[in-house]
Amino acid sequence: MTGRVRSHLIRFSRTQVGTTSYLNLVQEAELGFNLDISHEKARLNEILAEISENEHRAGRPILSCLVKVEGSKGQGDNFYKLCERLGLGEWRELKQQEDFLKNMRRECRAFWQNEENFEKFA
Repeated sequence: MTGRVRSHLIRFSRTQVGTTSYLNLVQEAELGFNLDISHEKARLNEILAEISENEHRAGRPILSCLVKVEGSKGQGDNFYKLCERLGLGEWRELKQQEDFLKNMRRECRAFWQNEENFEKFA
């Protein structure tokens, strides 16, 4: 399932603009989660965190920056806390930085739209 989410987010970064929601991710990647059930939503969060940690360790952009929390302007606190765990800064400060998320998304798209990176790491 982790591989399916990762592949979907890579394809999304190459072909779509903007962000995807948790619900769209579940539907488009055919995950079968019911996000109204707290442990299923928590499992999706765990999958996204695992992918992000692996990508960061490998020196690649964090794919979960493309998944937006429904009803918010960007990311939820869990995303910023993940970034803090990855050593990117204190989560409250990251959340306040206007360009932090925009830059992450731009870097992610640029990385995955590069054919060489896609062929080597996808």
